[in-house]
Amino acid sequence: MTVFIGTSGWQYRDWRDRFYPKEVPQRSWLEYYVERFQTVESNNAFYQLPKRETFAGWATRTPDDFIMAVKMSRYLTHIKRLKEPEEPVQRFMDHASNLGAKLGPVLLQLPPTLKADLGLLDDALDRFPPSVRIAVEFRHVTWFTEDTRKLLERRGAALCLADRWSKPVTALWRTAEWTYLRLHEGAATPHPCYGRSALRTWAGRLAAEWGDNDIFVYFNNDPRGCALRDARVFAAECGRAGLEHTRVPGETVPTG
Repeated sequence: MTVFIGTSGWQYRDWRDRFYPKEVPQRSWLEYYVERFQTVESNNAFYQLPKRETFAGWATRTPDDFIMAVKMSRYLTHIKRLKEPEEPVQRFMDHASNLGAKLGPVLLQLPPTLKADLGLLDDALDRFPPSVRIAVEFRHVTWFTEDTRKLLERRGAALCLADRWSKPVTALWRTAEWTYLRLHEGAATPHPCYGRSALRTWAGRLAAEWGDNDIFVYFNNDPRGCALRDARVFAAECGRAGLEHTRVPGETVPTG
């Protein structure tokens, strides 16, 4: 059981100086990142699916222990709204599978206007290979029912736990033998950083309810380098809660 701690992307200009030294060119940022984190969530795949060669290149440029979670293309979730999933999922997997063993969970983030339709979700989940871990982030309240929970459990898909303003904005279900958490926006200063008490609460919650699972945690609050600082603080709180975690940067990340 391990807590995999990372950020939602690594290509942020305001991370220069805060994280990336001036002498490290942007083309080498991935190599610098993976020396300090064991995992990342590829958020850009949601907006524009990278080429097969790009995924293959990421696999070549990262160490053997690296894991990349990939956010499903919005073509399926936001344009098709889960309808006719066969072609979008096949195309996505044809590209992302070039990560090989480094392909981690695939995140389906549903639009906030998409109300519950279990048939559509079940059909979409059925299109992914059984070996691929799928997490689903619901953003409409109609999804949080026992029927949805049972569907995720039957499919072995994880409910994506989500936090905004330092509090959960999703149900806190355990639906798979692993867990996925996204921390979008904290309530501390400077915005959008998280305070230590909020991160301590999450570490304790995960230890109590999901401590025997692999847990993937990604900080999506990238402005001001908050995600970088918060990942380091969260790792310390995981250690205090008795959770083993992956590597994080050891030095304080400046914010502001």
